Amino acid sequence: MNAQDKQFEKLTGTPIPRLIITLAIPTIISMLVTNIYNVVDTAFVGRLGTSASGAVGVVFGLMAIIQAFGFLFGQGAGSIISRHLGGRETEKATETASTAFFCSLLMGAAIAVFGYLTLGHLVMWLGSTETIAPYAKVYISYILLAAPFMATSFTMNNILRYEGKAALGMLGLLAGSIINIAGDYILMFGFNMGIAGAGLSTCISQIVSWGILLFMFLSGKTTSRISAFKVTFALAMLGNIALTGLPSLLRQFLNSYSTILVNRLSAPYGDEAVAAMAIVSRIVFFVFSVALGVGQGFQPVCAFNYGAGKYRRVRSAIWFTLVTGLVVMTSACLVTMQFPEQIIRLFRDDDAVIAIGRRALILQMITLPLFPLSVVTEMTFQCTGKKLGAALISSMRNGIFLIPALFILSDVRGLSGIQEAQPLAFALTFAAAIFFFVWYMKKLPREDREAL
Repeated sequence: MNAQDKQFEKLTGTPIPRLIITLAIPTIISMLVTNIYNVVDTAFVGRLGTSASGAVGVVFGLMAIIQAFGFLFGQGAGSIISRHLGGRETEKATETASTAFFCSLLMGAAIAVFGYLTLGHLVMWLGSTETIAPYAKVYISYILLAAPFMATSFTMNNILRYEGKAALGMLGLLAGSIINIAGDYILMFGFNMGIAGAGLSTCISQIVSWGILLFMFLSGKTTSRISAFKVTFALAMLGNIALTGLPSLLRQFLNSYSTILVNRLSAPYGDEAVAAMAIVSRIVFFVFSVALGVGQGFQPVCAFNYGAGKYRRVRSAIWFTLVTGLVVMTSACLVTMQFPEQIIRLFRDDDAVIAIGRRALILQMITLPLFPLSVVTEMTFQCTGKKLGAALISSMRNGIFLIPALFILSDVRGLSGIQEAQPLAFALTFAAAIFFFVWYMKKLPREDREAL
């Protein structure tokens, strides 16, 4: 039995709980290490002052945009690749992977060029105040240099996950995060580079991670390959990747825009408000990343088995992921809510920042267990080719519901409204996701398709 047949047997024959957990563990480790880096980075920069801490939150909006395009091509191609491999169409999988990689590389380069040409306006658009802007300009210049590598790293990592080889992606992310954490300390304080050291460390680590991930595709460790000779710019191919990845682009882009909007609406209340909301965002995403890791272990299982016509396994995977995500989120939230002030103080020992952040953190934690249903529903739609439904669900939490809530509540209730908008959006998205979930489960065949 060759490697491709073994992978097919693994994804279509291994018991669902064991398979999802096995695939999720590398992703969870990767996300936790990446988020630990984010925590450490924010804590290190916080030692430089509240304005520097706010700069990290501001630049995070740009990093989310870069990630959005990386996910557009990575998840769009990954879902298609997984279904191709489920149908034993290896050559089509290679064409899709190669096209997605080079599209992502070009987009990352375009973002870098645009960013350097508009640097001063860009940091203000991202939500800087006059005192945060000098720090943000320094930090963002290094992030722009790394943009092509960041975008393609996200693309490659997602393709690896959809192939069921998340462990290979984990190696690249782990190496990058470890280098980043060490580099932060050495460059920021050993060489007294301040926030420039944090930016340079991030840039170096992203390039190293990119090199490791690319090696996986070039050395034959993957089923699909990346080759310039396999790239096709046929509209059918590009359209399929873009439409399949659209939910991921919308989710990440709206996450970026909502982050920028929170920064801009918080700015009139001072650097402390910008820093507090940025810190809360990092904490919430750290907690959420564990459940998201389980969901990302689910994606290749769902797409591969759907492509193979094994619908009963798809159903089992959906229910297992939903229940596991709910248990993980509820447990993590209960623990986090016991020590909100202490957790925020790890990032910035400023009473004003802690006071603002504490209320926002508690409100978001209360509603975070509502996440799993909407996330699993969106992932299921995307993995099985239901592009429009996936795009609609992905745009709700950080777009359709959050953006109006931010404008309305900030106008009516000021800073308190900004703190309350995110939890309200979580609750409304959950209510809408119930309808989509029930509809999909009724439509999904209960019996497997006969093997060809």
